[in-house]
Amino acid sequence: MKKYNVIGVMSGTSVDGLDVSFCRFTKNKKWEYEILNSKTYPYCNFWKKTLINLHLQNKKKIKEIDIEFAKYISDKINHFVKKNKIIAELISSHGHTVFHDPSKKITLQIGSGKIINERCGLTTVNNFRKKDIDLGGQGAPLVPIGDKLLFQQYKYCLNIGGFANLSIKSNNSIKAFDICPANIALNFYSRKLGREFDNSGEISRNGNLIKCLYDELNKIQFYTSNSPRSLSREWLEQNFLTKVSNSFKVKDILRTIVEHVAFQIGSNLKSQKTLATGGGVKNKFLMDRICDFSSSEIIIPSNELIDFKEAMIFGFLGVLKLNNEINCLKSVTGAVKDSVVGDVYKLC
Repeated sequence: MKKYNVIGVMSGTSVDGLDVSFCRFTKNKKWEYEILNSKTYPYCNFWKKTLINLHLQNKKKIKEIDIEFAKYISDKINHFVKKNKIIAELISSHGHTVFHDPSKKITLQIGSGKIINERCGLTTVNNFRKKDIDLGGQGAPLVPIGDKLLFQQYKYCLNIGGFANLSIKSNNSIKAFDICPANIALNFYSRKLGREFDNSGEISRNGNLIKCLYDELNKIQFYTSNSPRSLSREWLEQNFLTKVSNSFKVKDILRTIVEHVAFQIGSNLKSQKTLATGGGVKNKFLMDRICDFSSSEIIIPSNELIDFKEAMIFGFLGVLKLNNEINCLKSVTGAVKDSVVGDVYKLC
């Protein structure tokens, strides 16, 4: 039996904080996982503003922030390790996405693996998306390899983060795709009311559905395209937010987006069991509406798995990389072949 003690790190498009998860992966006949410790380090206003607006900066500024963000990640990892007396052999970091446009073969996740390796003194893996894009894939989603190997008992694995994405298993194969915007859109409008997010869906629950907007959002061409397909902040700004009129009340916009997200997610969940994770699962109103549109049995796990499944699976991707095992699937991304993705930095 092989055992690996790994720190997985994730910064999502919701820009709520840095997720750090200490996990143990064991392999006998199949892979198994344990989340031993975890913490979210909320972003201060500086990092929230910086990450949200970084795509508007020039190359020089982005390179500077790449280094500074790596130092920030390193500091949080070192604090996490010291406080919890952790002994790990690997850091596997997704970083934070600044650009993602597979049609132009562009993707960039900041948080230099080289800097993290030097400052934390541990082998570090990062830059998971670029190789798949070079192979003609979307570079996303990447979590499905974990869904396939670690969560075999579920037909569907749904993650509701900045964007909602879904893995669907059939026999021994898996396909996956981004469904629609989720928290990234809801949080955008919540901030207009001075809230970082709509806690439990309280604001949207009290809003009114804007039927014309709901119909317009459901007509977006992306929803009729076949997988593989992935979404990005650029797509949101160009194809989603532009359809929302400033003349609408914000609470009504939120209500309408919830209905839209619930419909798009629910219509993809047709049977058997669904494991639901990600921050959006804590939006009770959204989950109620998804259940109304779905015939699947939706399983909501522990808060630890809700919050840290993605960080844990990025830790797992790092383990697979070091073992030279496939960690990116062409059936998911549309690349010409399965691949082993990620850049590795080791101490000299």
